[in-house]
Amino acid sequence: MPRRREVPERIIIPDPKYNNKLVSKFIKSIMRDGKKSTAESILYNAFDVIEKRTKESAIKIFEQAIENVKPMIEVKSRRVGGSTYQVPTEIRPSRKTALGIRWIIGFARKRSEKGMVDKLAAELLDASNKRGA
Repeated sequence: MPRRREVPERIIIPDPKYNNKLVSKFIKSIMRDGKKSTAESILYNAFDVIEKRTKESAIKIFEQAIENVKPMIEVKSRRVGGSTYQVPTEIRPSRKTALGIRWIIGFARKRSEKGMVDKLAAELLDASNKRGA
């Protein structure tokens, strides 16, 4: 049990274009080397690609993709006696979202499409349609 006081959760400022906190978190996860404007343009252009392909709201597809990818439980190692057991535990909501975002970005980077905009758009569409691994 930690002896330090509990750290308060940071206040997330919603992004300026869609006024959505989840989009803001996603932009911060895409960002590399502090280049936030580049990360914003990647996500916003991916949203444009999604809207052209599906004729639906990109935000709706984006939120559905993250909801589909979020894990419900994770396994943690518990040492009992001399052996270690993998014990399934529930995940708090903020960690679920963070893991979902991280997984989408990680798998988008590994895709074979040309350019991060197309990779991210394809990954979000696949996740929202429950396609993929």
